[in-house]
This record gives sequence, C-alpha cells and structure tokens, in this order.
Amino acid sequence: MPLHTTLLAIALAASHTPSSPTPPPDADWWPRHLPSRVVTPLEETPAQLDARMAWWREARFGMFIHWGLYSIPGGYWEGRRTGGAEWILNSVKIHPDDYMPLQSQFDPVDFDAREWAMIANNAGMRYLVVTSKHHDGFCLWPSAFTDFDVEGTPFARDILGELAEACRNEGVVPCLYHSIMDWTHPDYLPRRAWDDRPGGDHDRYVEHLHRQLEELIERYGPGVLWFDGEWEGTWTHDDGQRTYDLVRRIDPRIIVNNRVDTGRTGMAGLTRSGGYRGDFGTPEQEIPTTGLPEGVDWETCMTMNRSWGYQSFDLAYKTTSDLVRKLVDIASKGGNFLLNVGPDERGRFPAEAKERLAGVGRWMSFNDDSIHGTRASPFSTLEWGRCTRASLPGGGERLYLHVFDRPEDGVIRLPGLLTRPMHEAAYLLAAPGAGRLAVERDGADLAIELPADAMVDPIDTVVILDLVAPALVVDGPRITVDSGIFIEPFTVTIESPDPTVQLRSTTDGSDPTFDSRIDVDEIEIDRTTTLRTACFFDGVPVGAVVERRFERVMPVASVQPFVIRDGLAWRTFLGGFERVSDFAEAPVEREGVVATVDLSMQPRDENFAVTFTGFIEIPTTGIWTFALDSDDGSTLRIHDSMVVDNDGLHSALEKSGAIALEAGLHPIRVDYFEGTGQDDLILRWSPPGSATFAPIPPERFKR
Repeated sequence: MPLHTTLLAIALAASHTPSSPTPPPDADWWPRHLPSRVVTPLEETPAQLDARMAWWREARFGMFIHWGLYSIPGGYWEGRRTGGAEWILNSVKIHPDDYMPLQSQFDPVDFDAREWAMIANNAGMRYLVVTSKHHDGFCLWPSAFTDFDVEGTPFARDILGELAEACRNEGVVPCLYHSIMDWTHPDYLPRRAWDDRPGGDHDRYVEHLHRQLEELIERYGPGVLWFDGEWEGTWTHDDGQRTYDLVRRIDPRIIVNNRVDTGRTGMAGLTRSGGYRGDFGTPEQEIPTTGLPEGVDWETCMTMNRSWGYQSFDLAYKTTSDLVRKLVDIASKGGNFLLNVGPDERGRFPAEAKERLAGVGRWMSFNDDSIHGTRASPFSTLEWGRCTRASLPGGGERLYLHVFDRPEDGVIRLPGLLTRPMHEAAYLLAAPGAGRLAVERDGADLAIELPADAMVDPIDTVVILDLVAPALVVDGPRITVDSGIFIEPFTVTIESPDPTVQLRSTTDGSDPTFDSRIDVDEIEIDRTTTLRTACFFDGVPVGAVVERRFERVMPVASVQPFVIRDGLAWRTFLGGFERVSDFAEAPVEREGVVATVDLSMQPRDENFAVTFTGFIEIPTTGIWTFALDSDDGSTLRIHDSMVVDNDGLHSALEKSGAIALEAGLHPIRVDYFEGTGQDDLILRWSPPGSATFAPIPPERFKR
C-alpha cells in the first residue's frame, strides 16, 4: 500500500473522540506534485480497488455542504419568496446576466473553516464534501480559468484552501462536489429557454471543465470528487468515461461517484450495467429498502430539512433521533450517509443544523464503534431495530445490535442465527460495566434478555454480541423463476440458503410445516398455484416463509392487419408533462414514421412527449419480457395490457414486464415524455427461456 494511502487509513481508523480530535496527518499527506506515470483505472486490480476504497468504506458518515451565491437570496427573488435554493436561477428563470451580479455581494464574514471542520468531526463524520462549483457556475476557489469565482468577491479568500486545511487538522478527509452543469458559462449547452446569449461549444466547455478539475486536484488533493448534473442531453457516456479517467490519471487514489457518467438509475442512484464509470452509487433522499448485494458501494445523500442550499424559511428539520436511526439503517445495509448542511450568506450553519449535529455527536461519542468500520447486517429484517457487524481477531465476529424499539417481553431475538456466541453473554456498548446480558438459544434463534433499565438511550441502545465465527444466518429460501406467468407446465427450483437446513413447501397457499408433504427442491407447476416454502433446522422453522404465485395463462392471439408497412407511427406533443396521462388530450405538434423506438424526432431538448404506435412481430409463441429504460416517464402497452409502467418524473430508470404472446403481429404503443435534463428512451426484449435483454430489430416493427 502506498505511504499516503497508509497514512490516510491510519488517520481514519482512529476512534472518534470529540473531546480529543485526531492529530493532523503529516504535511505531505496529499502531495501537490504527482508522478507523471500513474496506474490508470483500466489497470486497477480488485485488490487495488479495495485499498483505494478502504478509508471511505470505513468512514460510513460524512458531511455534505451546499454553499454559494444562492445563499444570498436564500429562496427569495426581487422581494418574493420563490424557493429554489441552489436551483433558484433555474426555478425562477433568472437570466445569467441578472444572476451573476450576486458575486459582488458575496462577503461571508462569519465563515470559519475550523468551526465547520470541528462540527463535522464532533458529529462523528469522517469526511466533508463541499460544493467547489454548483450548477450556477460560481467557484469557491480562485480559479485561473474563470473570473466568476471567489477571488472576484469582496471576500476574496480561498474558501476551499482554508476548509481543506481545517479538515486535515481535524482528521476529516476534505472532498469536493463539482457540477457538470454550468448555467452561466458561455460555452455550456443546452441553454435554458430564457437564456438568449449567443454561442456555446460543448467540446470547448468540456475542455474548460477538465482544466478546472486538474486545478482542483493538484491544489487541494480531494479524497472524493463528487460529480452532479450529468443528466443534461449534451453530456455523453464518452464524456463521462474521459472525465473519470482524467481524474484518476492525475491522482489514482481519488474516489469518484457514478454521476460522472450517464449510467445512474434515477434517484435510486445505482449504476446500470454497460461499462459506466463511477466507484459508488448515489441514492438521493432515499435509503434502499433491503440494502444492496455485497460488494456494491453506495452512499445516500440527504438533506437535514427540505433544502440543499440555504433557505431562511425552511425549518422542517429532521429530529436528532430520526437522523441517528437513518445513519444506523444505512450502515446496517452496507452504505454511507452523506448528511447535508446549507450555510447562510454570512457563512454560518443554521442553528437548527448545529443543534441536530451536536445531538448526533452525543450519540456517536458512545456508539461510533457500531458505525465506523462496520459491514452490512447478516439479517434481512429485525423487528426491534438494526444490526451492524465487524470482524474480530482470530476469526470471530462482533454484532452491534441497535435496539430502536424495546420488545414488550424485553427479549431481542436473532432469527436463524446458528453461530455460537463467544461468551454466552452480551453487553451494552455505551455501558460495558453495567453487567452481562444472558444469551440463550431458542430453537434456531438466539435470544437476549434486556433488563428493565437496559434502554440507556431512547434513540438507539447498542448491544454487543461476540461470535466465535462469522455469523451464519439462515434466511428464507430462494425461488428461481423468470416470470409469474406460464403457458406450459414447468419446474420451479427452490434454493436452500444453507445445507444445514431442510426445505418444506406447500402449493395450496397454507403455511409449510416440517411435516408438509413436499420436501424437495424442485416442484412441477402445471396449474395456477400459490407456492409457499420455508426452511427448518432440527424441525424448527427458520427465517421467513417465501411465497410466489404462478398463473397459467393463454397466449394473446396475434392479429392480421389489412395493410402492413415497415416502421412505427409517431406523434409529438409540447408541454410540461409529469405523467403519461398529461398529454392524452394535448394537441399534436408533429407526426411521422420511424424505424424503431428512439428519439430522433424529438421537437426540442425539454418539455415534450412522444407516442409510438404500430405492431410488433413476435417470432415464437411464449412468455416475452420487455424492458423500458427512460428519462423521464414511459409506458409500454401491447394490445390493451400495460406491460411496463415506468411513468412519472425520474432520471434514467429501467423497468420490465412480461406477457404471453402468440407468434405473429401484436398492436404496440409506447408513450414517453421528457421534463428537464437528460433524455433517454430504450426498448428491449427477452425471448422465452432467456434472461438476457437485447435490442429489438427494426424489421420487427410494423404499422
């Protein structure tokens, strides 16, 4: 491991103690002058990736800061409360020439980089991501490539430089958010409808963006570059690849989020398959319901109130309890939590934000071991709370049991945990001297009895349970099948989660028992059936009952039109639509014929809709699955059936659906609308018996 990576790992592995900040790392922690030959991303091995990501995975908790010129109006424009926060230029449709004079008013005399870094450290945050440049184009550092920066303000201080130094002195890793969009730069495209400035050159803008990135990396050495604004139609997959590779060639240690490229799937934030760049996914304002597969790095970014940037009237702050439990929930699913603060025009954190962060810090001061350096829970669900875990020397494992809601009987149960406890006892993380808690086996479960006064923290009391080996938890079985509908009888395969358990199933909808008739892992399905299956250990049920319903259907008959021509008919509509139904009665803007489902006929960059109608030729009778990928909303109907419902405002998102079709022609309709940002529409299919989606050949579309 390189020296600088080692120093970073050591700094971040230190225990968080608010009263005794981590000592600052050596002065050469992040060198300004980097070697001319470095490892490129394509040469990175899995071991090198793990080493690069190690400090970030250990951190689990970071601070997001949205700050810039938009903090001056604070949600007001020309005396009116307009909202918009950091999006105010766009939401109020302010011409850049009327927005940019805010630069002369930017004088945050109360800005104190050391205070910001201390607040982050005291809250238990291990890294800080600040907006070097948001979508309005204003730069919080003195850039050699623009005058629209902090050097041209009355303040005139290098904010990023001061903050990077303060973070390092507090043991917090400095990181940068950098917007791909730039509403005020003369070369950025596309222009807003109200921006009548001439010119614009995308390639020249990308070159400008790259020069600024080189400047930021070499001057400030960020641990993470957090991109945003990739959804505009001008930013391409190639742009994302080149930008990611540029950043990693300058400094191969930098971690880069997936918004550098165009593969993000909506607000859920994960990366679609297809070679897209990015080291971690970025769910926004949401937490994955069940977590993600092991090995997928992700980070939920979330506001403390409703706004990213400062708005004086936004006082809808989440409670300290809610924030702590969100942090625990995210860590229990293997993710990081990036919690936002929007400082005001004077450089002050809102009082409510400081109070919430102090509250989180108080909880973390006793319980941070249950967050930093932990991995995802081995349990799918726990009725009373969450679980994080960490490895112990000698091959054991420590479970941190986060009790949100004390069970009425005072007993927390760990369903399906077969691994033996190390000491046959547990204890409270925040009060290890308070005595041992008895641990007993109850069939396939472990049970820990909490004494009446065990709830030392109403937000989250953490119980430690050490195991002799990594936790072996038997969850529900897995039923592997492509679709819930079928035409001919077929065999369902039931996969056991562990060889030490036995499977039992029923096909009449009843709960399986150990004496259930069906004890095989393959079941023939020949009629509409509700299959329920469960695992048993020594005759005792383990984990949840898994249910799947299979419906036997007849394939939809094909049709025979009188006249058949190649291609699909299309119609376009103009308007600010938010649902497919919004343009059902809208006047047609234009119409024509296209060879396949694409956006070659789009009438403008934003606020339009397209409908495709015609027939699709199905080669063979069977269950056909269709995938519809769009930004924004879309639907696929075949005959009168809704096959894929991908409706609503969202970023690039793929959904799929299945239908039984007879070989031949079938009427098809695809509806799509684009709000603002990137436009994207892809329709693919998967034939019977295949799990792979492929483009639909144009010759299969008729009208």
